[in-house]
Amino acid sequence: MKTQTVLFVMVACLSICAPASRSATTVFASAPQSSAGPNIVFIMADDLGFAELGCFGQKKIRTPNLDKLAQAGMKLTQHYSGNAVCAPSRCVLMTGKDPGHAWVRNNSEMQPEGQKPIPASEVTIAELLQKQGYITGGYGKWGLGGPGTEGEPLKQGFDHFFGYNCQRHAHSYYPDYLWDDNVRISLANNPPVPGHAKLTAGDDPLNPASYERFQGTDYAPERITRQALKFIRDNRDRPFFLYFPSVLPHVALHVPSEELKPYLELGWEDPPFTAEKGGYTPHFTPRAAYAAMISHLDSDVGRLLALLSELGLEDNTIVIFTADNGTTHLRDEVDYDFFESVGELRGLKGSLYEGGVRVPTIVRWPGRIRPGSVSDRISGFEDWLPTLLHCAGASEQIPENISGISLLPALTGEVQPERPLLYREFPAYGGQQSVRVGDWKAIRQNMTKGRLVTELYNIREDISEQNDRANDQPDLVRQLTKLMDEYRTPSSVYPLRPLDPAVSPSR
Repeated sequence: MKTQTVLFVMVACLSICAPASRSATTVFASAPQSSAGPNIVFIMADDLGFAELGCFGQKKIRTPNLDKLAQAGMKLTQHYSGNAVCAPSRCVLMTGKDPGHAWVRNNSEMQPEGQKPIPASEVTIAELLQKQGYITGGYGKWGLGGPGTEGEPLKQGFDHFFGYNCQRHAHSYYPDYLWDDNVRISLANNPPVPGHAKLTAGDDPLNPASYERFQGTDYAPERITRQALKFIRDNRDRPFFLYFPSVLPHVALHVPSEELKPYLELGWEDPPFTAEKGGYTPHFTPRAAYAAMISHLDSDVGRLLALLSELGLEDNTIVIFTADNGTTHLRDEVDYDFFESVGELRGLKGSLYEGGVRVPTIVRWPGRIRPGSVSDRISGFEDWLPTLLHCAGASEQIPENISGISLLPALTGEVQPERPLLYREFPAYGGQQSVRVGDWKAIRQNMTKGRLVTELYNIREDISEQNDRANDQPDLVRQLTKLMDEYRTPSSVYPLRPLDPAVSPSR
């Protein structure tokens, strides 16, 4: 595999000895031997912080179904999203290519609807699983190509899609339409609630009645979940891949009123979010709303798991839960300090510091993954494509030009060498780069302004990235900086300045 060969050669040149994996070393079970692979349910939250689930340390938000999922499977404590925001993170997941080689490296809108499409030449996990006889369905938010483009889900390996194509459209949970395959269906009960609505001049921000018009009728996540459940029922007798990229808990703060009650009863101090300084839709009780949105997501997960059990599919289904990036940085509407959303980590959505890209991840596969186990293997979204093909008994179909490495040995308790490196780049939010090699992480910030200073952190000793070790490890800084410069493939579509040219092709 060309990409992985480059990885190993570069890391060998660093002369850095990474410690042995601290994952469980007792083999619980081997990969399945039959040609028919397991069903796959891949659930992805939107803007969920590392510590916003009970099983990852959350104290205020109730997530009983996800906590039970963790008890029944494995928690991955050093798993990294594909990038620091939506579209590039999803591209890494779909294609198995890290941000230094993926086609989409930043959010980029297209008119009238959708994001810049991934090309038809890109091969997605859905396409590869289709070739193995899987029926494939996507339910939630896409963000990798607008309707009618080569990037739309039905042209990227999905037999069915239901939900939002466009990320901006998904800012409202009470929209006027959703997509059912290629058909735009009306949600006539709403009138739509804008994702960026405002109070008017005559509204009293301390009167809850001023916020009533921001409450719709037809809650899109409920519609999407019902369709996902139908997909499972309709395909119970054949291998299926259910991709469930939920819009929760991404702002705006939209949630059915009755779901606020359990949190309103706690008596939290909860000043209104008025959006006077910008942001998304105002909400009278933003802390309760955000907590309720995460609990709604937890309930959706519970419904999916319950149906698998009801249909007798639980033992032959691998379930993955993760998030596309960390908690939003919009503190006025999501009080990440109050919820301690990223725990000890530094950074939020949009940042390549740990809090922006280290995400809570759970994997359950009865009979293969030991219940209640934990792995601190360094891994990332690019690893899911080879992992799922490995689980499906199709390792020989793993593309050669990807940067992912199958996690199946680590998931099933086998000893597995640590990945040589984990690379991230993000041309927005000032321009950023990072590389993780063993316990060491090098990171650059504000590159767009010409700042090419490399910070260095020992993540094992300094999970909060507070103690920059660059001054006392100059040789290591030089080696990791060289690695960041040479490992990646330049992009003229999503240039990382000042490393890449600013010319952008017409695609």
